[in-house]
Order: sequence, then structure tokens, then C-alpha cells
Amino acid sequence: MEKIVFVSGYKPQELGIFKQNHPSIAYIKKAIKHQLESLIDDGLEWIIISGQLGTELWTAEVVFDLQMEDHSELKLAVITPFLNQEKNWSESNQELYEMVLMQADFVDSITKKEYEAPWQFRVKNQFLIEKSDVLLLFYDEEKEGSPKYLYRAARDYEQNHEYNLRLITFYDLQLLVEEENQ
Repeated sequence: MEKIVFVSGYKPQELGIFKQNHPSIAYIKKAIKHQLESLIDDGLEWIIISGQLGTELWTAEVVFDLQMEDHSELKLAVITPFLNQEKNWSESNQELYEMVLMQADFVDSITKKEYEAPWQFRVKNQFLIEKSDVLLLFYDEEKEGSPKYLYRAARDYEQNHEYNLRLITFYDLQLLVEEENQ
């Protein structure tokens, strides 16, 4: 049973998204929601994010929508790689982040200190993969970006553990757009 899902993926700037009302976000959220709904049928209880801008915060918004619809049993955990990761973000991004933290069911930080070095991201990836049953990753091998490190870590982990790596690709988004335009 897939009870804990770690969701991650591209950051907004990697997708050319610079406003929180960009039309592409609706399709990304729809793809995330579709995947989460199928996992709910398999016993999903917790969604974990590390609170990064983009895919992860959009996932939090999807979880809050699902909770209000008819999945109040769903829980959201925000487990950050280090303290105050939002420190240098824009004011609107900080507001979104604070709103997510206030509504989350669990909030913690892995390293209990502020950013020091890239090793904190590697530790976060490994920790969250090991604590979850599924990684739902918005990533397409055709367009590399920051998710490639998490993708590789999950693929390596999958070799020796029962682990489920699910991708949302640009092709999946294209299908959603086409479906809606018919």
C-alpha cells in the first residue's frame, strides 16, 4: 500500500513561470491532482514536500483542495532541507510559503540550521525518498533541471528497495491541454 508520497519537480523559473497566476500552473496542478487521486484509491495518507517553490507549493494547494472536497483524512508534511529556506524569496512567494506552513499537518527541518552547502539538498532527497513509498516527480528527461538529482537518487534507491517512481512529463501536460480543448 502506498501510504506516503513525496512530491517534487521543477521550480517555476525552470518552466519560464514568473507569476502565480500563469495559465500553465492550472494544468500542472490538474496533473498532480489526477496522480494523487489514483494514489488515494491505493491508501494514500500523507503527502510530503520540502517546501520548494513551484511543483511542491502547487502540490500543497492541490492537497488543500482535496482536503476540502472529500479527502479530509489526507495529511501534508513540509520537511525542509534547512531552516529559513524562504529567506531570499520575493514577498509574494514568502506569503504563499507561510500560508502552506500554517495549513500543513506537520512541519520540520532536516538539518536544523540555515543553508550551508549543497550537501543539505542531497541529504533532503535521500531522507524523503527513504521516508516515502512513492516519489511523484514532475520531470521530463528531455528537459533537465534541478529535479534530475532527485530523479537519479530515486532511480538508484529503486534498484534495491520496493519503491515507486512516478513521473509527470510534458507529454502528460500536453494531453491534459488537448483533452480540455476538445
